Amino acid sequence: MNRRLFLQSAAALGSTALLAFDVARAAGSSTGRQVMTVRGPIEAGELGFTLVHEHLYADLRPHAEQMSKPITPNADEVAEVVLPYLRRLRELGCRTFVDATAVGLGRHADLIKRLSQESGLHMLTVTGNYAAVDYQFLPPYARTESDERLARRWISEWEDGIEGTGVRPGFIKLSANARPISDLERKLIRAAAITHLHTGLTIGVHTQAAVNALAQIAELEARGVHPSAWIWIHAQEEQDLSQHFEAARRGAWVSFDGVNPESVDAHVAKVKHMRDQKLLRHVLVSQDAGWYTAGEARGGNIRGYDTIQTQFIPALRAAGFSDAEIDTLFIDNPARAFAVEVRKR
Repeated sequence: MNRRLFLQSAAALGSTALLAFDVARAAGSSTGRQVMTVRGPIEAGELGFTLVHEHLYADLRPHAEQMSKPITPNADEVAEVVLPYLRRLRELGCRTFVDATAVGLGRHADLIKRLSQESGLHMLTVTGNYAAVDYQFLPPYARTESDERLARRWISEWEDGIEGTGVRPGFIKLSANARPISDLERKLIRAAAITHLHTGLTIGVHTQAAVNALAQIAELEARGVHPSAWIWIHAQEEQDLSQHFEAARRGAWVSFDGVNPESVDAHVAKVKHMRDQKLLRHVLVSQDAGWYTAGEARGGNIRGYDTIQTQFIPALRAAGFSDAEIDTLFIDNPARAFAVEVRKR
């Protein structure tokens, strides 16, 4: 599947404290909140300037095709192609890169770890399952297993590492279709709630329609999870700004993560509306860029990661945003959003 077509069509508690202490000890510190990177836990304050939704390597073929015709990434080639973009990003001041590539879309934890080591960027990867694009990327078990069994899978990746790599996920990545929430999507949200209450991992859900987003918040609240544990990924696709305000006022994170050279002004306007409503501390911004795509020569048409630094931040300043407000968006908010901590309703 062509990346452009894909993007267009993609519309327990008792152990929690012990896990949190384990994370702190692993980082060599007993104070402060932690974030789990692919190279291990770090203090949330060490994230620095963070891009919260980007992509490295991806496989955009439906699950059945991936299983019947597997493609193993050539790690050396991926590194050769992608590292110049990442090093450019670091030169521009970025320190942390969240790879939001979902399970089922080509997540390769060991490859992400290598790119983190060689670029010098902190990186996060995910656990979870991906239901958008009419469930094409869901493995059969995600349809048949209970929410408790799915949560056990995700918790196991947190406790034991991903597929033998020792890499632990930094957040839970789900997705939903651009319509009212389905029973299957509700099950995935319930599984995410169970996982969050056991691990403290934040839940990020690719969700374009507010009707689905607000249903997810209600589902989490009904299971004792505070909306601050949830990120509305691709919120920029919802044109009713009042829905962004509603989600943020309930405590959720609203992520405008489609910044590209053509959308800079539109994204500045959305962020400004949130600031005008005194909701800037609930906003995340990123680009959804990259996409080295399996099966395409040298990854196909990769989009670089520098638009935020070279165009979007200058546009924010031109619109009257202060340095402190820009730091809120790219330093303070990501550190709070991805901190590993149980957030109860």
